[in-house]
Amino acid sequence: MEEGRSEAVVWRNRALTLFDRVAVPVAVCDVYGDVLLANPAMAAECGTTPGRLRGRAVLELFRPREATQVERIAEALRLRHRSRYQVSVLWEAPGGAERFGELTADPVSDTVEETPALLVMLRVQGTHEPAAREPARVAPVEARILALLAGGATTARAAKETGLTTDGVTYHLRRLSARWGASNRTELVARAYALGVLTPGVWPPDA
Repeated sequence: MEEGRSEAVVWRNRALTLFDRVAVPVAVCDVYGDVLLANPAMAAECGTTPGRLRGRAVLELFRPREATQVERIAEALRLRHRSRYQVSVLWEAPGGAERFGELTADPVSDTVEETPALLVMLRVQGTHEPAAREPARVAPVEARILALLAGGATTARAAKETGLTTDGVTYHLRRLSARWGASNRTELVARAYALGVLTPGVWPPDA
C-alpha cells in the first residue's frame, strides 16, 4: 500500500514538472472556471506569476468574444457532457497590446460520476497593437509655462516670459495639476513629457 502511494506521488511530481515546462499556456480550473493551477506560460500571458492566478476566474482574465459561447458551455457542463469546448477570447498582454486567440477546455476527472475539472489551453492567434496616443491638449500659454518650468524657470521668470502676472502663472499651473492629478511641479513636468506635451530629448525644453 505504501509502495503504491509513493509511486503515485512520484508520478504526480513528474506530471507537475512537465506541466510547468510546457510552452503552451495551460491551466486547470474547477467547473466554475476558477483557476486551481496554472503553468508559467499561462501566467506570462497575464503578466503575473502562477501563484497569483490561483482563484482568479479564467473568463475575467480572457474576455469571450461571444457571450453565447460561454452560456452553451455552462449548460453542457451542468448536464455533465464531456465534450471539448472552445471559446474565442481577447485579453490585454503585459505590454498593453490587445491579443486574441482561443481557449480550449477539456473536462477531466477520474470517474464519470465525479464533477470534472477543466483542463484549459490557450492558443494565441495574434495581437492588435494599441493605437498611437495623441498628445494631451493644452493651451499654447500652458505649454509655454510647462516648457519654462522644465528648463528651471521660477514662477516670476515664467510670468515675465509669457507676459502674465505671477498669479496668472499659478492659476494655469493649478488647473493643469488638477487635470492631470499632479501633486507638485516636478510631477507636473513629468506628466507633460509622458503625455506628449513636451518633446523628450530637446534642450531647452520645447512643447
